[in-house]
Amino acid sequence: MGFIKGTKLYSIFTGKCPVCHNESMYEESNPYKLRDTLKMHERCSHCNTKYKIEPSFFYGAMYVSYPVGIAFATAAFVITYLFFGATLVNTFLAIVGTMVIFMPIIMRISRNIWINFFMKYDPSKDELSGEASV
Repeated sequence: MGFIKGTKLYSIFTGKCPVCHNESMYEESNPYKLRDTLKMHERCSHCNTKYKIEPSFFYGAMYVSYPVGIAFATAAFVITYLFFGATLVNTFLAIVGTMVIFMPIIMRISRNIWINFFMKYDPSKDELSGEASV
């Protein structure tokens, strides 16, 4: 994904710092370690960006998780019902299974989208570290 570094999509899909794109925001890279799925670093060690701008900042990610979940559910519907021709009951079960299996990823992507609403990539922070941001 190095070819899109510097875009919001890079930060959203990789979970990297939205300002410098150098460090992962999450303490654990594997979202399926459920105990640590949402544990984040306080600040970026490269550019010193504070991730949690204010208390309860990531509650707003709940509003983002709804359309992200709908996108996953729609993909499950299209794949099972339209491509495989499954019955509606089997399609419903596939949607529920998809939502359960991808829940940690949906939560992380929602957080990544939410923080990228408020921060933008700064190429000068990508090159050198030290200055504080937001």
